Amino acid sequence: MALPGLEADLARLDELARGVAAAWAPRTLAATTLGRERAILRLFGVGGLDRAGLPLAGAVVDRYVAGAPDRLARGVTLPFAMALVEYDEPVQELAIDVAAGHVDLAMEAELLAEPKHRATAQAAAADLAERAMDRIDANRTARHELIAVLSDPPRPWISTAVMEPEARAAAVEAGDLVRAGFDVIRVEVPMGRELHGLLEESGIEIERWRPRPVSARDGRAGGRREIVDTPLVDLAPSGSQRGLAVIRSTIDEIAADRRAYVRLASAAPPLAAPEQAVVAAFERVDLVVADVMAEIVASGVDPDRALADHAFAATIHARAGTLVLVGPGPLVVGPDLAAGIPASTATRSGRALALQLLGIHMARAAGLAADQIVAGAVPTWLVEERLGPAFALAEVVIRRRLLPEHPLSLSVLTTSGEAGVSALAVAAGIAPADDHARVLHVAAPGRDRAVAASSARAALAVGATLAHSRTGAALAGVALDHAHETVRAAIRALDGLQSDGWQSILGREFDDPDRRRFGADAVTERRDSNDPFATLVG
Repeated sequence: MALPGLEADLARLDELARGVAAAWAPRTLAATTLGRERAILRLFGVGGLDRAGLPLAGAVVDRYVAGAPDRLARGVTLPFAMALVEYDEPVQELAIDVAAGHVDLAMEAELLAEPKHRATAQAAAADLAERAMDRIDANRTARHELIAVLSDPPRPWISTAVMEPEARAAAVEAGDLVRAGFDVIRVEVPMGRELHGLLEESGIEIERWRPRPVSARDGRAGGRREIVDTPLVDLAPSGSQRGLAVIRSTIDEIAADRRAYVRLASAAPPLAAPEQAVVAAFERVDLVVADVMAEIVASGVDPDRALADHAFAATIHARAGTLVLVGPGPLVVGPDLAAGIPASTATRSGRALALQLLGIHMARAAGLAADQIVAGAVPTWLVEERLGPAFALAEVVIRRRLLPEHPLSLSVLTTSGEAGVSALAVAAGIAPADDHARVLHVAAPGRDRAVAASSARAALAVGATLAHSRTGAALAGVALDHAHETVRAAIRALDGLQSDGWQSILGREFDDPDRRRFGADAVTERRDSNDPFATLVG
C-alpha cells in the first residue's frame, strides 16, 4: 500500500534510527551488568535455588560483587572458573558453596594475577562456554526437526497467554489451549530478585511467589489423573526455568497429536533480559517478548543498563534462533508532563515508532537477523481513539515500508461484547495479507478461549481474502494525514534524542537526583578482555 508524499521523510527516519543505533552499539556490547553476569553463570550450568530459596545464579553474583563495584567490571567468569579448578566440584555444588559463603570468589580472583592460573581459568571457562553453545545448538536443531516432522501451522500464528501461576497447573492450561487451536503459548516470567529488591528500596511492597498445594489435572497428553497433596518442593512458578521445561514438554506431546508445531513464548519483567535469553535457549522457548525501550520508558530502568542487558541477550537469541518480539513502541509522556500540554495522537505515535525502530536496529547491531525480530505493528492504546482503525492501518503500512524484512505482530482484546467484535474486525482489516503477518496475540479474559481462537482465525482469513482481491491501494484521508504526522514526529523524537539525550524522551525526571533509575549502579564497561562467549555466541 502506497504512502504518497512520504518517501523522503521515511528515508530520513530510517537513516536517523540506523545512525543512532550504530553510534550506541559498541558501548552497549562492551558493557557488563549484574544481569549479564547472572546469565553467564546460567550458561555454565548454575540453576535452581540457593539454600534460602532464592535464585542461585543471582546469589553467587551478589555475594561476589557486593561492596566492591570494580568486581562487576572484571566479571564473574574467570573467578568462578578458577574456583572450579581449585575445588574440583561440579558447577552446581560450587555455586551453592559460594552462595553460602563457604567459597570466596574474591580470593580466586587474586589468583588470576599469576599467568599460569589465569591460563588455567581461561581454558576451564572456554570449555564451559563451548558446552553451553552445544546445548543451545542442539535445541535449535531439535526445533527445526520437530517443525519438519509436525509441519508449521499457517501464518499468522494465533497466540494467547496462560494464566496459572504454578508450573504444573499452567501445563494443564497450556495443553487445553493447544487443543483449542492456539499456535503460540505465552508464559509470564516472575520478577527477579534484583528488581524485587529495588522496588522494596523504593517503598513498593511486592509479594514474593510462594509455592502452595494445588489440585490440577496432569498436563501430559492423554493423562487426566488428579494431582493432590503435591510436595511444595516440587512446585515452581510457571515462568521459571523448571516451569517452562514442564510446559514445553506438555505442548510438544499435544502438538504431536495435532500434527502441527506449537511455539512456546516467554515475557520477562525488567532487568531479566540476559537470563531470559539463556533460559529460552536451554528450554527451547521459540519466541521471547523483549522490548528494551519499554523497560526504559515504562519501567524506569536506566538506559545504559537496559541497552547493555538487551545487547547481550540478543547475542544469545541469535545463536539459539529464537524469535524476539519488539513491541510497537512505548507511550512517551515525559515531554508532555514537562510542558504541561498533552501531545497529539500522531506525536505520541511518532515517539513510539522512533523508539521501536531504535530498539530494532540496536538488536540488529547485536547480531539478530531481521527475520528473527517480530515488530509490533500497532500501539494498543491507538485503536481506542475515535479514528483508531484508520490510524491503525497507517501504522501497519508505515512499518511495512520501514521494516520490509521483519515479520509483524498484532495484539487484540477479544471480549464477549461489542468491543471484542470490533477488535477482531480491526485486526482483519489491517493485518498484512502477505507472510509478514506473523503473530496475532489474543487476550480473551472471561470467555471461552477456544471461541476466541476460532474467531480470530476466521477474521484474519476474511481479511486476507479481501486484501488479495484488490490491487493498487494507497492510503488516503485521515489515515494518510496520520502517517505524515507520525513519521515527522518520529524524526523529531530521534533528532531530540541525538541532541539532548534521554531527557528529551523521559522529561525532567531523568536528571532528578532524587529519582535514580533502576539498575543505574549495576552496569559498567568490562575491564577483563577475556570473554569465552565473544566468538562462540556471534
